[in-house]
Amino acid sequence: MKSKIYNFSFKNSTKKAFFAILFPTLLFSQQNFQQYVNPFIGTGGHGHTFPGATVPYGMVQLSPDTRIDGSWDGCSGYHYDDKTIYGFSHTHLNGTGCTDFGDIMLMPIMGDPTFNPKEYGSTFQHANEKAGAGFYSVKLDKHNIDVRLTSSTRVGFHEYTFNKAGNAHIILDLNHRDKLLYGEIRIINDRTIEVLRRSEAWAKDQYVYARIEFNSPLKIAEKKSNGETKSNQYSGTELKIAFSKLVKKGEKILVKVSLSPTSYEGAKLNSSEIQHWDFEKVKTAAQALWNKELSKIEISETNKDKLAVFYTALYHTMMQPNIAEDIDGKYRGRDNKIHVADTFDYYSVFSLWDTFRAAHPLYTLIDKKRTADYINTFIAQYEQGGRLPVWELASNETDCMIGYHSVSVIADAMVKGITGFDYEKAFEAAKHSAMLDHLGLEAYKKNGFISMDDEHESVSKTVEYAYDDWCIAQMAQILNKKEDYEYFMNRSQNWKNIFDWNTTFMRPKKNGGWFSPFDAKEINNNYTEGNSWHYSFFVPQDIYGMIEAYGGETKFEAKLDEMFNSESKTTGREQADVTGLIGQYAHGNEPSHHMAYLYNYIGKPEKTEKMVHKILNEFYKNTPDGLIGNEDCGQMSAWYVLSSIGIYQVTPAGMYWNVTKPFFEKITFKNKIDESTTKITYFDVLVNSSDKFMNIRELNGRNYITEEEKLLDIRKVNTKFNIITTVPTIQAESKSFKDKMNVEITSQNSKDVIFYTTNDETAKLDDRTFIKYTKPFTIDLTTNVFAYSENNGQKSSTISAEFFKKPNNYTINIKSKYDAQYHAGGPEALLDGIHGSENWRKGDWQGYQKQDFEAVIDLQTTKEISSLSASFLQDSRSWILLPSEVKYYISSDNINFTLVQSISSKIGPLGDKTEIINFQTTNKINNKARYIKVFAKNFGKLPEGHIGNPYDGDAYIFIDEITVK
Repeated sequence: MKSKIYNFSFKNSTKKAFFAILFPTLLFSQQNFQQYVNPFIGTGGHGHTFPGATVPYGMVQLSPDTRIDGSWDGCSGYHYDDKTIYGFSHTHLNGTGCTDFGDIMLMPIMGDPTFNPKEYGSTFQHANEKAGAGFYSVKLDKHNIDVRLTSSTRVGFHEYTFNKAGNAHIILDLNHRDKLLYGEIRIINDRTIEVLRRSEAWAKDQYVYARIEFNSPLKIAEKKSNGETKSNQYSGTELKIAFSKLVKKGEKILVKVSLSPTSYEGAKLNSSEIQHWDFEKVKTAAQALWNKELSKIEISETNKDKLAVFYTALYHTMMQPNIAEDIDGKYRGRDNKIHVADTFDYYSVFSLWDTFRAAHPLYTLIDKKRTADYINTFIAQYEQGGRLPVWELASNETDCMIGYHSVSVIADAMVKGITGFDYEKAFEAAKHSAMLDHLGLEAYKKNGFISMDDEHESVSKTVEYAYDDWCIAQMAQILNKKEDYEYFMNRSQNWKNIFDWNTTFMRPKKNGGWFSPFDAKEINNNYTEGNSWHYSFFVPQDIYGMIEAYGGETKFEAKLDEMFNSESKTTGREQADVTGLIGQYAHGNEPSHHMAYLYNYIGKPEKTEKMVHKILNEFYKNTPDGLIGNEDCGQMSAWYVLSSIGIYQVTPAGMYWNVTKPFFEKITFKNKIDESTTKITYFDVLVNSSDKFMNIRELNGRNYITEEEKLLDIRKVNTKFNIITTVPTIQAESKSFKDKMNVEITSQNSKDVIFYTTNDETAKLDDRTFIKYTKPFTIDLTTNVFAYSENNGQKSSTISAEFFKKPNNYTINIKSKYDAQYHAGGPEALLDGIHGSENWRKGDWQGYQKQDFEAVIDLQTTKEISSLSASFLQDSRSWILLPSEVKYYISSDNINFTLVQSISSKIGPLGDKTEIINFQTTNKINNKARYIKVFAKNFGKLPEGHIGNPYDGDAYIFIDEITVK
């Protein structure tokens, strides 16, 4: 069997890095790569992986569940620290932060049937547990039952061996894990049942149909249903059933469970994947599928731990996205209707905020067909749901995380020439999704950035939208859409509107100016799962523009050095995702993943190599806690796969790959070559050679590259941008004032000319009269300020600020201590007449945890009091609960207080609704007083049934405005 070999020698001033990449002209003979996979990697710590049986990209993930409490480290259903298994369910998420799935749970037991998980659950020992690619087994201690699991794409296969004689039962509990919206069980015969499970968590309405088949007849021993019962059919929102058989010692019961997202008929059709009862045959077939996929990259390595880490990482990248169609192509679309994918395969589970960075670029190298199918799935979801997916799960849009990173995946495929999808339709979907008015986009389009006033996580959304816009521009360029190209290229520069040239950080803005106080280490609601350090280097579309903004290569290098060498501590909110700290670099979460490679762009490849190898060596281990952070649907592992073989794509949809010294001596890519042509299309590579590129476009049967092809000047190939004029900043002491206040408008570019107006905000923009700004000015009334910058005839977006003159001269003395993140601008914010919205993450509410709220208001003079009120917010999912009681007191001397009224909350602590409740006195007061005391009783520990209860969590009180009449 012959191979074409391309040997590339990469040079820099200090050393040579060499590796060989081999492309065979035919498929290699299959080797046993699956033997290196250790599915327990990531099941401990915060990895959130699961060890169960699945096949590449399969619909079924058949795995044990050791956690049913909704805890964050139990998101996959399994954690290595646990000692009890509650059952084996057929759907699981790989390394995410949500508790969805765990559908169609079965549990074998003996003795009396029970539906209490604490009773049917069983202890187990890791010594009696095994896992491999496509296989899992364990001994259940409680009744001495051996369990083995394997699967095909759509069918889970169980083998239960009962090591003692007696009454055996198989529990089917549809109330397992996430909320059951509706369940249905149909008894077809004593060997076959059909199941529908509709559930809610992140996915608000997930459908799973199942066909369960037993190899021998079983009887119904017990059932529990709160819905309608017909002949051999049970339903409801509480639904459990126990199947029974008298077994002999050593007897086996085999179970096949086929899944479908569409119908009972679909589940029956899908059951044809396994038409026998031979467990070993199914296991062998599953292992063969894994060997086929894992063989796409072969490494030369003798260290068993490194082999395990590499092939488990590759394995984790192939556990999702998941096939989400029946054998005949039917699938449930975003419109909840049944469609047919007759020209592509339909997939689900797109954690795009994570996977656009490395996992999807990896797929473009090893799985072009699936890449095209993913994009066809995106297009179908756009047509059925009105926009491209953000974080799609079971054909539901969760809107978890940020950006619209489908466009990155699409653009990257188009730039690399991957075919099999409609480029025009893909661009239409991308442009439409970018022009919507939700999730901060309306303000982003209008102002050129997102402010805290507009949307939470404003900094992260601004920089990630800017990158996505650049991706759309690349699509437009390929399709020769010049106006769209220019428009989205301009939008891709919007990161500059939140980059502070004085601090050299991406900073939040509020009410037209920089938000203060600012701490780059603080994790808060202005960033997505991170702080300013984690987002101040995210300009992959304009790296040289970013370097210039930092002050040039020397200062940029110093800033990178500072990040990697800072104290490894963050401030502000506790964020479990931020792990794997090297200084302020956080490898355990995705925003940091490209940063080590940025040294390449300033001619310091040795620093990239040192940091990449440090991460490879220290943060990936062949142990249960061998991942430093959440796997996140393959992204954490994709970083390892690419970096260990010496490449990484800092800019998906860009033309170049970064290269560093490989972790292995030889890497072989195995792909089937198109038999109709000898042309091999390869990828472009950024070489660690000072400021030079190696650009390998097409190798037409040659095993070498010419000197003319080898080296290009790095700055000549950088994409040209139209330099935008950045918006000015409107700075003042606060948003509200008592008598008068100075307002200053500044620009980061000394050549900018600023124009402003204080006209009524209801006037049309074109009707306002703007004057040249020369110096700060004073306002003494409630005022709206509008401003823009102009440079060489080019205008920035027009921004605005609102300043309110306080309706009173009251002061407030807050006895409690608010959380540093939730200060709302200080104590006076509770009396400024400005009311916060239900989106508390925008920073307009004061938050208090583990304490009651108490404050005294000084009216300055004695006044007649008719009513008192205070607004509180409840967002139970965020641990923000209404106070259990609010009390109002009045006093004339600030010593002796008289209770006016005590008001109890009428809303319970559970539920998904976010709402603002005004606790207002109903008793007639008609008393004079100078001092008002407000006391609000904190709910305390989060109650049973709350997602935070397993963490022994404490509720927050959120208060915004106190009104005295």
